[in-house]
Amino acid sequence: MVTANSTAPTIRTLGDLRASGHEQHSIRDEIRRNLIDALSAGRDPWSGIQGFEDTVIPQLERALLAGHDIVLLGERGQGKTRVLRTLVGLLDEWTPVIDGSELGEHPYEPITPASIRRAAELGDDLPVAWRHRSQRYAEKLATPDTSVGDLVGDIDPMKVAEGRSLGDPETIHFGLIPRAHRGIIAINELPDLAERIQVSMLNVMEERDIQVRGYTLRLPLDVLVVASANPEDYTNRGRIITPLKDRFGAQIRTHYPMEVAGEVAVIHQEAKLVAKVPDFILEILARFTRALRESSAVDQRSGVSARFAIAAAETIAAAALHRGTVRGEGEPVARIIDLGTAVDVMGGKIEFESGHEGRERPVLEHLLRTSTAEAVRHLLRGIDLALLVDALDEGMQVTTGGDVTGQELLDELPVLGESDLYDKVADRLDAHTIGERASAIELALEGLFLAQRVSKDTDDTGHTTYG
Repeated sequence: MVTANSTAPTIRTLGDLRASGHEQHSIRDEIRRNLIDALSAGRDPWSGIQGFEDTVIPQLERALLAGHDIVLLGERGQGKTRVLRTLVGLLDEWTPVIDGSELGEHPYEPITPASIRRAAELGDDLPVAWRHRSQRYAEKLATPDTSVGDLVGDIDPMKVAEGRSLGDPETIHFGLIPRAHRGIIAINELPDLAERIQVSMLNVMEERDIQVRGYTLRLPLDVLVVASANPEDYTNRGRIITPLKDRFGAQIRTHYPMEVAGEVAVIHQEAKLVAKVPDFILEILARFTRALRESSAVDQRSGVSARFAIAAAETIAAAALHRGTVRGEGEPVARIIDLGTAVDVMGGKIEFESGHEGRERPVLEHLLRTSTAEAVRHLLRGIDLALLVDALDEGMQVTTGGDVTGQELLDELPVLGESDLYDKVADRLDAHTIGERASAIELALEGLFLAQRVSKDTDDTGHTTYG
């Protein structure tokens, strides 16, 4: 939600607006001007957009500078809607409108019969109101039951009943697109619109007028149309009809984060964590998500949404909070043992290939193990864990579990004489509190198991013993 940073101007009539020297700009000129100002000042207009800096964003900026309507194509969970909503920040914070006008027309350019009549009658006394940019962005989730009336408009029977003739333009109840006049209209999942509904947008996109019930109301609409869509080879629910696709000046492909760091940044930004989840746990989730996107067992046409990693992080944090609440742990921290809780509940968010039905959990567990091993190699490279391996070889054991507190885990660790091995692991992983240190050491133990240097047994109660 974009909130106001300043109060609206106090100008209240058309005459005062003219006297102030205010200039009218089209929506495309307005966005172009504000984007140029931001780029010239070195200010990032795309706050909160992760991983698109060198790919999507440059294409988007060129499209906006060209004044094109835009459709973003990409699999689910790639941030298409977030990008579209960020466009609001490129609008002027306040813009004048004819007070009471149905379509928010500029006082210099009334376009509906009612506003034209008022402007002629009142002249410079035409009342002016100010609209914040957050009110100039309209969003519609395309659904199969969306009607022409929803998007464009329809005859209002109440106005007809008042005595107006059926052909009177003032009998029209305007739809979402005309009401976005002098603003941005975003249509999510555009292919879900029935083809006959998409046809109703053709005039809006090209001639900038609307047709309702067989007669044309010539309205010089000033609206930027943006949309999102899944690639047509995935969605079986519909397609963007060719004439409509041709009217979008720019079609931009989005993608999932291309680097692990970008994936982690998305989780950091979007996840609502109820307990501490160390960055190395988030890195494992990021690698896990990327492994799923590359797995032949997963239906890659549907994609693996960034929401998967976000929801997994929230689930793991909840597991840590549950343990902390039950066991009286003051500052619960997520650990490796909590990763299994994500597998328990997240499998339903993944669509598997038909040949892997019934093998979903083994596939998830295997990819999680490989992702954990990759993270350990990346994070603990150069730290010699041989002393810990030797201690476990001599019969020492370390037991962990979903109900084992961080302090209990640390208390079970073998004494390694004068070695500062545990401190090295904690320092490398930026682990300072008891819970963070326990989580870091548990990662090292799991890494040793995955490297086949120690054993691991899990009993019926869910306790895991390294030895």
